[in-house]
Amino acid sequence: MPHSDLLPSLLFKINENQLALETAIMELSNWVESRGGVEIAENVRGALVAIDRNEVFIKMTLAVMMTPE
Repeated sequence: MPHSDLLPSLLFKINENQLALETAIMELSNWVESRGGVEIAENVRGALVAIDRNEVFIKMTLAVMMTPE
Protein backbone atom coordinates (compact mmCIF):
# COMPACT_ATOMS: atom_id res chain seq x y z
CA MET A 1 0.00 0.00 0.00
CA PRO A 2 1.50 3.35 -1.03
CA HIS A 3 2.08 5.86 1.75
CA SER A 4 -0.30 8.30 0.06
CA ASP A 5 -3.13 5.79 0.62
CA LEU A 6 -2.49 5.94 4.36
CA LEU A 7 -2.91 9.70 4.62
CA PRO A 8 -6.74 9.79 4.69
CA SER A 9 -6.85 7.06 7.34
CA LEU A 10 -4.23 8.83 9.41
CA LEU A 11 -6.10 12.13 9.21
CA PHE A 12 -9.35 10.37 10.14
CA LYS A 13 -7.74 8.90 13.26
CA ILE A 14 -6.20 12.24 14.20
CA ASN A 15 -9.63 13.85 13.84
CA GLU A 16 -11.16 11.15 16.05
CA ASN A 17 -8.53 11.85 18.69
CA GLN A 18 -9.21 15.58 18.46
CA LEU A 19 -12.94 15.06 18.99
CA ALA A 20 -12.29 12.74 21.94
CA LEU A 21 -10.04 15.35 23.52
CA GLU A 22 -12.70 18.00 22.93
CA THR A 23 -15.24 15.86 24.78
CA ALA A 24 -12.87 15.23 27.68
CA ILE A 25 -11.98 18.91 27.97
CA MET A 26 -15.66 19.84 27.89
CA GLU A 27 -16.32 17.43 30.76
CA LEU A 28 -13.50 19.01 32.72
CA SER A 29 -14.84 22.51 32.05
CA ASN A 30 -18.26 21.41 33.32
CA TRP A 31 -16.61 20.04 36.46
CA VAL A 32 -14.66 23.29 36.98
CA GLU A 33 -17.83 25.33 36.48
CA SER A 34 -19.75 23.23 39.02
CA ARG A 35 -17.08 24.11 41.56
CA GLY A 36 -17.31 27.84 41.00
CA GLY A 37 -14.85 28.35 38.17
CA VAL A 38 -17.41 29.83 35.81
CA GLU A 39 -15.01 32.24 34.11
CA ILE A 40 -12.41 29.52 33.54
CA ALA A 41 -15.05 27.14 32.15
CA GLU A 42 -16.28 29.83 29.75
CA ASN A 43 -12.71 30.48 28.57
CA VAL A 44 -12.18 26.78 27.94
CA ARG A 45 -15.43 26.50 25.99
CA GLY A 46 -14.44 29.55 23.98
CA ALA A 47 -11.18 27.87 23.02
CA LEU A 48 -13.06 24.74 21.93
CA VAL A 49 -15.14 26.75 19.45
CA ALA A 50 -12.38 26.37 16.84
CA ILE A 51 -12.78 22.59 16.91
CA ASP A 52 -16.51 22.89 16.35
CA ARG A 53 -16.05 25.51 13.65
CA ASN A 54 -13.63 23.32 11.68
CA GLU A 55 -15.31 19.94 12.20
CA VAL A 56 -17.64 20.09 9.18
CA PHE A 57 -14.83 21.06 6.81
CA ILE A 58 -12.55 18.34 8.16
CA LYS A 59 -15.22 15.66 7.79
CA MET A 60 -16.10 16.75 4.25
CA THR A 61 -12.44 16.81 3.23
CA LEU A 62 -11.82 13.37 4.71
CA ALA A 63 -14.86 12.00 2.89
CA VAL A 64 -13.49 13.31 -0.42
CA MET A 65 -10.02 11.92 0.30
CA MET A 66 -11.39 8.50 1.21
CA THR A 67 -13.60 8.24 -1.88
CA PRO A 68 -12.03 5.95 -4.49
CA GLU A 69 -11.11 7.71 -7.71
